[in-house]
Amino acid sequence: MTFPENLLYTPEHEWVDWAPGTREPVSVGITSYAAGSLGDIVFVELPAVGTRVASGEVCGELESTKSVSDLYAPVGGEVVEVNAAAVDDPSLINNDPYGAGWLFKVAVEDATGLLTAAKYAELTEA
Repeated sequence: MTFPENLLYTPEHEWVDWAPGTREPVSVGITSYAAGSLGDIVFVELPAVGTRVASGEVCGELESTKSVSDLYAPVGGEVVEVNAAAVDDPSLINNDPYGAGWLFKVAVEDATGLLTAAKYAELTEA
């Protein structure tokens, strides 16, 4: 399995399109590995716009036909947008996790423990 090189990842299987030093809000989602492991996602609970999230902390929930899983913030900051389309149609997350299935956007204030695509690929092979 390959992962987009332009993204950074967490050990908890989230991705972020953040390049260190940039100030634009960044999109957050779950990886194709996570989406495949969860199975068909049927419900999404995301942090509300204006919520402050902390890097590595639980900020939402994904429910699939197999289980319920916590959603972790890959970076800390303020949530500035949520993907209402993914909330209304959670299958977007399974079908296009790096595109239409993004979950929310954050104005980044801090980030720690992010992995490159190569390091994340190593983690998922274990």
